[in-house]
Amino acid sequence: MPEAAAEILRRVNANLRRALDRFRPEHSACSAIAPQELSDLLGDLLQAADCQRNLPPRAENDSELAHQTSEYRSNLEKLRRFLPDLHRRLLAERARLRVAQDHVVAAGAWAQASKKTL
Repeated sequence: MPEAAAEILRRVNANLRRALDRFRPEHSACSAIAPQELSDLLGDLLQAADCQRNLPPRAENDSELAHQTSEYRSNLEKLRRFLPDLHRRLLAERARLRVAQDHVVAAGAWAQASKKTL
């Protein structure tokens, strides 16, 4: 069981590292982050939490599991520090999209009104 848990945490840690790198502002705009990426990240976090909850006693004596658990905690801490900035950027992107949508609606209304006057 500790080997399976270590493998799950190894995979989750790799996914977390990729996500943290990919979501950094200098690597991509918020509009490039697909909702599925956030869903996948949540799924990984839930799987890792379930894995750790179901560890048998004395599993912490396995050195690979201890290493993966330590790395997982470190990745979670990085994610915790990163999420407020991502949230701000997503809110700004939503506001930008609303302004663009309002502009399209106004342009459509203007076009319709122009048709009637011609």
